[in-house]
Amino acid sequence: MISCNPYLNFNGNCRTAIETYAAILGADIMAIMPHSEMPDPSQVPAEWQNLIMHACLKIGDTFLMASDSPPEHFQAAAGLSVSLQIDDPAEADRVYAALAEEGSTTMPIEETFWALRFGMLVDRFGTPWMINCPQPEADCG
Repeated sequence: MISCNPYLNFNGNCRTAIETYAAILGADIMAIMPHSEMPDPSQVPAEWQNLIMHACLKIGDTFLMASDSPPEHFQAAAGLSVSLQIDDPAEADRVYAALAEEGSTTMPIEETFWALRFGMLVDRFGTPWMINCPQPEADCG
């Protein structure tokens, strides 16, 4: 069996991002582990103790994982998007609006030839998202 789960890197705001995503998406936080909870927290600088070593969010039957990157290794997400498939057009609009708050719109959410609703944005944490509410007869969003 193979599964595929996006893993996001943040620049010190992973906890806030994961908690925000959980609230918006009605998702369950399965894990949120700061460096202070590792077996030997002395391996990281004191200023890193409250930053997130690993987080896992369960969204439906899938997982979104994340952590804070060391500042010298952090790179903003580019060339990818987290894609959400949402069956209800009103829910797609709600999720899009919530994620877009304080972020930037790449493509306003609207009806397209393949979807009842589709839109793209970059949220306030720098994560690119695609929100897709497929046509009822579509096999894959």
